[in-house]
Amino acid sequence: MTSTSANPETLSALDRPNSYIGKTVPRPNLDRLMQGRGLYVSDIELPRMVHVVFVRSPHAHAKIIGIDASAAKQMPGVIAIVSGGELAAVITPWVGVLSHLKGMKSAPQNAIAIDRVCWQGEAVAAVVANSRAQGEDAAELVSVDYQELDAVTDMRTALDPTTAVIHASLGDNLAFERNHDAGTVDQALAESDEVIEAEFIFGRHTGVTLEPRAVVADWNAAEARLTIYQGSQAPHMVQNIAALHLGLKESQVRVVCKDVGGSFGIKVHIYADEMAAYALSKLLRRPVKFVADRVESFNTDIHARDHRCKGKIGVKRDGTITAFEIDDLTGIGPYSMYPRTSAIEANQVVNLVGGPYVTRNYRARARVVFQNKNVMCQYRAVGHPIACSVTEGLVDLAAMKIGMDPIEIRRRNLIADDAYPCASPSGLRFEQLSHHAALAKLVRMMDYDALRAEQSALRARNIHRGIGIASFIEVTNPSAAFYGVGGAKISSQDGVAVRLDAQGSVICQTSITEQGQGSESLTAQIVGSVLGVSMDRVRVILGDTDNTPYGGGTWASRGAGIGGEAALQATKVLRKNILDVAAAILQSTAGELDIVNNVVVTVVDGAPRIELSELARIVYFRPDTLPPGIQPELMATRHFVPREYPFAFTNGVQASWLDVDIDTGFVKLLKHWVVEDCGTIINPQLVDEQIRGGVVQGLGAALFEKCVYDERGQLTNANMADYLVPMSGEMPDIDVGHVVSPTLESELGAKGAGEAGTAGAAAAVTNAVNDALKPFGAIITEIPLTPQIILTALGRI
Repeated sequence: MTSTSANPETLSALDRPNSYIGKTVPRPNLDRLMQGRGLYVSDIELPRMVHVVFVRSPHAHAKIIGIDASAAKQMPGVIAIVSGGELAAVITPWVGVLSHLKGMKSAPQNAIAIDRVCWQGEAVAAVVANSRAQGEDAAELVSVDYQELDAVTDMRTALDPTTAVIHASLGDNLAFERNHDAGTVDQALAESDEVIEAEFIFGRHTGVTLEPRAVVADWNAAEARLTIYQGSQAPHMVQNIAALHLGLKESQVRVVCKDVGGSFGIKVHIYADEMAAYALSKLLRRPVKFVADRVESFNTDIHARDHRCKGKIGVKRDGTITAFEIDDLTGIGPYSMYPRTSAIEANQVVNLVGGPYVTRNYRARARVVFQNKNVMCQYRAVGHPIACSVTEGLVDLAAMKIGMDPIEIRRRNLIADDAYPCASPSGLRFEQLSHHAALAKLVRMMDYDALRAEQSALRARNIHRGIGIASFIEVTNPSAAFYGVGGAKISSQDGVAVRLDAQGSVICQTSITEQGQGSESLTAQIVGSVLGVSMDRVRVILGDTDNTPYGGGTWASRGAGIGGEAALQATKVLRKNILDVAAAILQSTAGELDIVNNVVVTVVDGAPRIELSELARIVYFRPDTLPPGIQPELMATRHFVPREYPFAFTNGVQASWLDVDIDTGFVKLLKHWVVEDCGTIINPQLVDEQIRGGVVQGLGAALFEKCVYDERGQLTNANMADYLVPMSGEMPDIDVGHVVSPTLESELGAKGAGEAGTAGAAAAVTNAVNDALKPFGAIITEIPLTPQIILTALGRI
């Protein structure tokens, strides 16, 4: 039995006896998932359930002249074939704008297209059948007469007067524009010793989640209630939106989100086919199931990162960075995604460029244009890889121009670790970052000087290896300033309810969700640590709007920092309530007691006084034996939202060591390093694996992943044979290190870690490739870095 001589009320959760915080412990759901006992949406079977298959447009832009479903209706198992017009009587259209993104516009979007399709893959009809196979057979017989229209496919000409306007009611194809001008950019550039310019090009890619998007909607007409089973990151958001557009009250909608096979931001949005499934269930009064196949996923899951960004940096000969200037252009598809909008990514690019560095001179323009391609929106590390690649690419080009080592130029310009709190050139407020400590640790981890010596020796043997460095900042723990101010009904808070059951175990209900990142584990670790019970006594319930407090869910690296703090605060209250009851039973005072290893003990010597199971038995079954006036409340609920800072920024630095074959253009990744600062680390293994997983997605963007469209707006590689994703054989060892700067916004001190790996990986790889090609004078600022791109830069093709 562990004892403590200090007052337990003065101990933080990190210091309490048998604390799990900061320790690697097995995930509570591990055995269940490893035994194949997970419950995914695809596993759900309900009485009278039918399946929906969508007839999708083969054209990027076309009028719908007519739909003939007569032959399809005669097919076996077909229940109904529903058009967009018929479904519009059940569910209203939506517009994906936020009021704080000034001037943003988008056209109303319907669950199923009515008069016109605006991208290849947009649904024009729904076939509802007894099985998916029957629905697919019938869908092939639905004949749709189209009049093909001009498609807007090139973002560079989308705003030209001669280019067709996708939505005439909007006047042009500009969805959003933001201009930012801080300091004296022109003067700073004029006074610079060198000014370097480059255009950075980023390939459009998507999430490729292991489990595709899936939904079962079940309208119970007798109860006038809709239950939605959906793989989502934000169940309460889904509840609100379904109720709003179906004309229901929120109390009439329940969203259940059990196990989810990966999300990465893909499943935090509201999709037209999901809205159609809700409406079809209400229309047909029976459960409706939709599971996207892989081709549908490529054509309808949100895409991201399709940017062309012109960048400029000014630098003195001593390495001082004088100014940054960027002009970012991105195409988002024909609609802004609902409800988080497709302008957030470009807006984040403006916010984040130059963020780690001291200069106050920063000018930026971002333009977001409509295209006849699949919709783009937020995906893991929204805007971060673009901003990091532009910033770090320019910093490396500046170092190359003045002949300075990439590490040294960063040392001279990164914000000092003792300069906080401060603000970035774009006005972001930083509470506490640790760029210099992170950089110093990275240099030690990779043995930088030895690696440079090895690189030099190998070049003499015509082996071309490169070292790439990328500092980054990461947005985590967003407060109401993120969406709340813009009018979207996306909760910025999270809530946790904890209660002691009749056998002394703890039930914890949390509004954050689990898509594989460890939300269940971190919640149980916090509750067990604060209360003083073993983790096997803690059961975590999440992903059910009927049974969890109202909250935002899991996105933008907020689960640990916001949901974790709510768990800590709720558990502190429960602990106090338990000790108050224990004091009454034991004729003691609460201050003299603590809970350690499931037992109420005496603080002074750790002597056991009463098991929690016995205390619970008395409270629940013999309350008559308690002293008069004692009314135990063995349950507590708390919500948390950050207030002082709009975001809790994390930071770090990454490095890549790779080999470039100058004859084939192939890149071999040899080693990757990350040092990051996410504040208090709850579970080191979970954090490290989140970092590594994020790095892998960033490496995919750097070398492999790209959604390739032709000039007619046709997605040409919507399959796993042609769309390349990183596999284990291509991945290097990834070493992860940490610096810890807890946020003071919360008692827990945790920031987020889910997107740090993705934020800087592509920039590190690109810088490493350019470093490897330095003897040839080749500079590449386009990803993915395919062999064709590399050989073209070398002048070999």
